[in-house]
Amino acid sequence: MHPVPSSDGPFRACVSGNERSSPLRAESLFARGDMEIVGRMRWSSNATFLARLADGDGEGLAVYKPGSGERPLWDFPSGTLCRREMASFELSEALGWSIVPTTVLREGPLGWGMVQRFIEHDPEEHYFTLQQSATDRFAVFAVFDIVVNNADRKAGHCIRSVDGKIWGIDHGLTFHVEPKLRTVIWDYAGLEIPEALLADVLRVRDLLGDGDLGVRLREFLAVEEVEEIAHRMAVLLDEGVFPHPTSRYDLPWPVV
Repeated sequence: MHPVPSSDGPFRACVSGNERSSPLRAESLFARGDMEIVGRMRWSSNATFLARLADGDGEGLAVYKPGSGERPLWDFPSGTLCRREMASFELSEALGWSIVPTTVLREGPLGWGMVQRFIEHDPEEHYFTLQQSATDRFAVFAVFDIVVNNADRKAGHCIRSVDGKIWGIDHGLTFHVEPKLRTVIWDYAGLEIPEALLADVLRVRDLLGDGDLGVRLREFLAVEEVEEIAHRMAVLLDEGVFPHPTSRYDLPWPVV
C-alpha cells in the first residue's frame, strides 16, 4: 500500500454523473460500495485513509477513519469520534447548510468507522486565504461551530472544492457537554447573526426533542449531548450575536 499524503496535492475522484447530481446516489455509494484502501493520509492525529469505493453504477474517493484507529483523548469518550463526525453531518443537513460532505458509518477493510466523500481541493487554500472572498459562507461556519461546540476548527479544516464550494471537514471533536469552542473563525465576534441563520437554528431546535432529528442524533451521541445542542441553540437565539473569544485557549493549535 502506497502512502498518500493529505496535503501534497488534490486527488480527482472518478464519479459518475448520477453520483454527482444525486445526494441519495452518493450516500448509497459510500454506504454500500466495495471499498479499497488507496493509502494512509499523513499528518492526521488518528488513523485516516484515502479509499476508493465502487459499485455497479460508478466509483468515488472517500476519507475512511476506522474507529480502531482513534487516539484516546482525556476529555472525549474513547471510540466516539466517528459518531461525532456522523452527527455533525446529520445536523449540517438538517440545518440546510451543507457544510459537511456526505458521511456514513459502515464496515471497512480495517473495521467499522466513518466514511466521508473526499473533496478534491487545493491544499494550499484554507480559511485564512479564503475568508475575504467568502464572508457570508464563513458566517454560516461560525454559527455551525457554536451549535456543534467544535473544539478544533483549524484553518485547514475549511476547504474549497474544484467547483468553488467551501466545505468543512474533521468534526470529530464536537458535541461535548462542556463549552469547548476552539476555532480560527473569530472575525464575526460581536456582530449580529443573520436572521436567516437564526431562523434555521430555531426550526431545527424544535426537532431535537422527540422529533426525528433528536431520535437520529441519539444514535450517535449521549442523551445529555443532544440536550446541550438545544441549550446552545437557545442561548444563540436569545443573544443573537457572535461570541467573543475569552482567551488564547479559544484558538486551536496549530491554527492551520
